[in-house]
Amino acid sequence: MKKLVACIFIFFKFLDLQAQQMRPPAVPLVTIDPYTSVWSFADKLNEEPTKHWTGRNQPLNGLIRVDGKTYQFLGAEAPVYQTIVPTAVSEAYPVQYTFEKPASDWMKPGFSATAWKAGKGSLGSDNMNPKPTTSWNTEEVWLRREINLPEVNPEQLILTMFHDDNVELYINGLPAYQCECFTNKYQQYPLSKEVKASLKKGKNLLAAHVKNTAGPSLIDFGFLKELPATVVVDKARQKAVQVNATQSVYDFTAGPVDLKVTFTSPLLLNKLDILARPASYITWQAKANDGKTHEVKVYFDAAADLAVDQPDQKVAWKKTITNNLNVLRVGTSEQKVLGKKGDDVRIDWGYLYVAAPQSAQTGTTITTGAAARAAFTKTGALTTTLDTNLPRAASDKTVALVVVQNLGKVGATPVSNHVTLGYDDIYSVEFFGKKLPAWWRRDGNATAETMLAAAEKEYSSLINQCAAFDKRLYADALKAGGEAYAKLCALSYRQAIAAHKLVANTDGTPLFFSKENFSNGSIGTVDITYPSAPLFLLYNPVLVQGMMEPIFYYSESGKWNKPFAAHDVGTYPLANGQTYGEDMPVEESGNMLILTAAIAKAEKNANYAKKHWKVLTTWAEYLKKEGFDPANQLCTDDFAGHIARNANLSIKAILGLASYGQLAGQLGDTKTAEAYQNLAKEMAQKWMQLANAGDHYSLVFEKPNTWSQKYNLVWDELLDLNIFPDEVEEREIKYYLTKQQSYGLPLDSRKTYTKSDWIIWTATMANNPEDFQKLVQPVFKYVNETTTRMPISDWHETTDGKSVGFRARSVVGGYYIKMLDQKLK
Repeated sequence: MKKLVACIFIFFKFLDLQAQQMRPPAVPLVTIDPYTSVWSFADKLNEEPTKHWTGRNQPLNGLIRVDGKTYQFLGAEAPVYQTIVPTAVSEAYPVQYTFEKPASDWMKPGFSATAWKAGKGSLGSDNMNPKPTTSWNTEEVWLRREINLPEVNPEQLILTMFHDDNVELYINGLPAYQCECFTNKYQQYPLSKEVKASLKKGKNLLAAHVKNTAGPSLIDFGFLKELPATVVVDKARQKAVQVNATQSVYDFTAGPVDLKVTFTSPLLLNKLDILARPASYITWQAKANDGKTHEVKVYFDAAADLAVDQPDQKVAWKKTITNNLNVLRVGTSEQKVLGKKGDDVRIDWGYLYVAAPQSAQTGTTITTGAAARAAFTKTGALTTTLDTNLPRAASDKTVALVVVQNLGKVGATPVSNHVTLGYDDIYSVEFFGKKLPAWWRRDGNATAETMLAAAEKEYSSLINQCAAFDKRLYADALKAGGEAYAKLCALSYRQAIAAHKLVANTDGTPLFFSKENFSNGSIGTVDITYPSAPLFLLYNPVLVQGMMEPIFYYSESGKWNKPFAAHDVGTYPLANGQTYGEDMPVEESGNMLILTAAIAKAEKNANYAKKHWKVLTTWAEYLKKEGFDPANQLCTDDFAGHIARNANLSIKAILGLASYGQLAGQLGDTKTAEAYQNLAKEMAQKWMQLANAGDHYSLVFEKPNTWSQKYNLVWDELLDLNIFPDEVEEREIKYYLTKQQSYGLPLDSRKTYTKSDWIIWTATMANNPEDFQKLVQPVFKYVNETTTRMPISDWHETTDGKSVGFRARSVVGGYYIKMLDQKLK
């Protein structure tokens, strides 16, 4: 009886864990591509400004006015700055500088710097973003900048600065800031009383000494003035948030009215034209909660920050009416299309659009966001005057695209309206010297206006399609892996897709480029494609082909002439050839062979393999020679460092060879098929001997005191290769369950950190559903409890649940491997 009670208790504890609400580390709001990506990093939508996945503020604001009382439901007031002394992002400025160590009083106003070089700020290395005005490629630099301050209260001034790396900054000869560190963005710093007292109208001196310890370098600085808050608004009470695959739904109470706000990015993988359309919907639906009727208006604005990389960049704007839509547009005045590449970079070309259906109940304008929100809060009216002070820095009296919609008298019957937020990047990717447009622009006739009109026309249909798809996906995931697993899949869906850009090659072929978000910014990385692939294999294998095509072209064109697959084709968005500093020959060749076999399995034919058979053969021959006992090299887990005789990498090579054999059989070459299948089986037997560590298999051959997740083994069953005996998986899963930490299974015996995508792959190898749950539940716990607020970081510490690195990467598409396993059976 006691045993029965204990079992019942464990069962209900398990159900309780399954049924708990997920608290996402960040909620996707607008997810279009690696550039247009807006998230809420807070538990409540109105707790803080919305952000780009990198963590930079990209404010969206929403207010609801009920019977004359205003509540904020979206965003929060961020500090608003006015530029007093511009940084070089806004305009270059005269400086004197030297690379030779000067006299000790070099920072004093009376020091003579006539022997120094004269140039323009900012200073830095040519590979830095933002690009400096003057090149600095030595270890150290000293510089002086004279500024003219207008009539301004020094108490209001704030230093803004970007420094890489260590910096000492002086103002009028007084120490103002010092740090042995670097920033990857412009940050604001308060001034001391002494420094403030030294500032005067007219000439003042800023002097800096910067030391570059490694990598790129930059120094840039200026002064801002923080503008006082114009209005204080009560917060609507958030009751719930539900994150579905294509929609995030928030429920609020604003006094006597309930408000539902739905963010929809219609990323339907089986409809490429819809998937590639750079438009997301924001819908509000209000209804009375007290049985009465109430006058309701809704305010929305999007800041120009969404169209710049750095807040000091100058923007220009335009308001039009077209196709029965009120259309608001903002973009940088320079418009250097495809002018930047890198990781922690936001787009600063093309245009952000906000569109709203034209009606007497809708008003739009472009003006200072804080002023517009203050006016709406006070009177419910839209500031009708279009701001004509352009171009100016996006952060200078922050520019916002504003919409006000009058929902009228609202009772028990819900009343709704919406806006569409879109982004036209003009050109999306450069592919070996050719600028390629986004997929939706491929016929050369589409414009932002026609794109927005199509989005508006299909609004109702797409909202319904997305809601139906979300329910179907959740049900399928629930069936495959349980409630926690289903919630992980729903949360990861938009993140995985929006880390890509779908473009059309010159021949019309779809190319689906990934970006390595917060790892190194590479474009088209093979070992990003590999973990991301399960989601796309499940719903549309054409997109996996689109990820692989650039790598095939790279080899087949002769631009890459090594006998193994390249790692990447450049740094996003410039796909002009590999920029990663080191090859991963076994890793990438195995990935390409396995994924080609997976496409054949999903499509039930090997036509895609036939198209690329020559280069696939070259890679198979390389693995045959070098893959079984890998030399000292990197694998996809490159952050863990080089390792020789990597047992998991050897599995990839073995299954890559088996995949090649399987493809040969599908193409009618039985001789080659048998030869490679037999070779793979022989290697598997030898692998079992060299990796044998008693109750598990080792991290590296012949080191039994090590262990690692053998996540690559999952393809043996998924592709029906049948190369390794079942006992390998069974022994490994049993051993893994003894190594788990609170927030997941470590990657291997070297560290306690892990990769959550690999855990789901490893869990999918488990034959017992209970073992699958035991491995997945700590991942759910990590996502639900991590204190690192950002889009899912796939690299986290299993002991405390904090991110180690990476964020917003497409590899969470790998969570779908359990669903893919169910489909392929």
